[in-house]
Amino acid sequence: MDVVSDAISTVRTGQASSNRVRVSGSWCARLAPYDGAGFHVVLEGSCWLLPDGGSPVPLGAGDAVLLPHGTGHVIADSPADAGTVERAVPFEQWTGGKAPGPLRGAAPGEVELLCGKYRLDHSRVHPLLAELPPVVHLPNRVGVRPELRAAIDLLGRELDGQRPGSCLAVPGLLDLLLVYMVRSWVAEDTTGAWPAVLGDPVTAAALRALHSEPSAPWSNDRLAAEAGVSRATLARRFTALVGRPPMAYLAWWRLTLAATMLRDTPDPLAAIARRVGYGTPYALSHAFSREFGTTPGRYRDGAG
Repeated sequence: MDVVSDAISTVRTGQASSNRVRVSGSWCARLAPYDGAGFHVVLEGSCWLLPDGGSPVPLGAGDAVLLPHGTGHVIADSPADAGTVERAVPFEQWTGGKAPGPLRGAAPGEVELLCGKYRLDHSRVHPLLAELPPVVHLPNRVGVRPELRAAIDLLGRELDGQRPGSCLAVPGLLDLLLVYMVRSWVAEDTTGAWPAVLGDPVTAAALRALHSEPSAPWSNDRLAAEAGVSRATLARRFTALVGRPPMAYLAWWRLTLAATMLRDTPDPLAAIARRVGYGTPYALSHAFSREFGTTPGRYRDGAG
């Protein structure tokens, strides 16, 4: 596994939900804050995203937008005026792919949207995802983000009708969409810490090694050899970019993986301990309690 895949897989729960909506005229709908991540893809036409506490974002055909922290927002035909937010109807009132009716009279043109939510467990979010801004806007540009464009095109085709296998295809494509949106942010952001982390060859090599084999008997010397640098160089660059030393990051990541397994599997604690690099269930339980303030058993009961 790589860092982006692991960061997403540890917080994803259940399947994404999505709705295809076609509207025309003047309209606006509100999506309340959500304990997960929201997204919109404009399949046809154009509209506006009005995030709570943020500036209006124009969206055109082919644009994708991710709200990774579940920020409440309004989607509308235009930024209009201050009353737009007050007039917005709850998104849940949109049924059958249609708006409940024009709000201020008809206007030419239709807009088709794919709107949805990912269920995320924010209790142990990876710092890469925690660093994402409230709104990740990925405009449609020719020759840019070909994987994201392909996923959007495939989703549009799958949602055209009841195609054989669509019940499997659509959830898989929605998962791909999330990966591609996060990947695009990592590749294009010039200010965040984690794009810099993954852009540094030494730190990125060390992270790949830790994420590929979290249960291996890692040491600073072994990890430095894997990254092709001295122990001092690895410690300096890794700590400066990631914010904690390599072995501290590994300890935190092992416990994060253990928490995910406790939440998502019925595996006994001994098996989980082996998979994350602890010699005994007791050793894992002690470290887990110190990190999360509760025992693995109580954590599992609460997660269930």
